[in-house]
Amino acid sequence: MSRRTVEVTPELLLRAYRVGLFPMAETRRGNRLYWLDPEFRGVLPLDRFHAPRRLLRTVLRGPYEVAVDQDFPAVIAACATAMPGREDTWINRDIERLFGDLHATGFAHSVECREQGVLVGGLYGVSLGGAFFGESMFSTARDASKVALVHLVARLRVGGYRLLDTQFVTSHLQQFGTEEIPRDRYKALLAEAVDEPGRWQADSAEVQAEIQAMAKRDQVES
Repeated sequence: MSRRTVEVTPELLLRAYRVGLFPMAETRRGNRLYWLDPEFRGVLPLDRFHAPRRLLRTVLRGPYEVAVDQDFPAVIAACATAMPGREDTWINRDIERLFGDLHATGFAHSVECREQGVLVGGLYGVSLGGAFFGESMFSTARDASKVALVHLVARLRVGGYRLLDTQFVTSHLQQFGTEEIPRDRYKALLAEAVDEPGRWQADSAEVQAEIQAMAKRDQVES
């Protein structure tokens, strides 16, 4: 972890992601960004993604309206907001501004869940080649962030992505098959993924078909 010594720009961010670094602030109100290059990295293998059967039933039932990139600023602002059990976050104003700039240039994206038009869950991250770097998620309604994650994985599969980086491994992410791998292994996977094309803009029908395929595979394997 090193202290910022130069101006962090969207261009610098992309160069950092390409070599395996990512920024965080110490607190929501902090004014310094730090570059992280963990010894071990969390990744969610797209070909081994596992969603609990109950969650897949929820996703297919469609209690939420799921969309992408309709209100990126609202998603990152919600991820930065303190909630019960999460009194502070690492997303400060600089992070919001920088990732907003990345979104404006097509490198950052959001998946959004709405209930009767109200944003109740979602996630955001960075897309670079065939790699997607998941940054943060939030939920104010049951399973909303999990539904967003299922839709994200389906979209990445349809789009031919090679790597879903979760940065760290949490108990929440472990249930979906997230693994912790050494830095050298991660960077080898990253180098292969960022030079491959990834197609973020998938038709909603393609994504829905992939989710249905996930549910069918789960039934066969169980």
